[in-house]
Amino acid sequence: MSSRLEVRLDAECRSHLEEIARERGAPISEVVRSLIDDAYEQLDRSRRLMAAERLASYEVDVPEDPQELSRILSDAHSSRIVY
Repeated sequence: MSSRLEVRLDAECRSHLEEIARERGAPISEVVRSLIDDAYEQLDRSRRLMAAERLASYEVDVPEDPQELSRILSDAHSSRIVY
């Protein structure tokens, strides 16, 4: 079920919103929902990018030899006790 929200806009903002609605051939309410969805997707993308950048910034020693890396990973995972 939808909930109602009242938003007060100045004349310029209202005019911009109406122009967007005309261009899209959509009601203002649909445009507002779409703009909210777009803003949220951008925020989510930004958060994911920041998380990826943090992960990429970690300095990790990685052995040159792939077999050595495989052994290290196997040892690390086999030493865990799973209940």
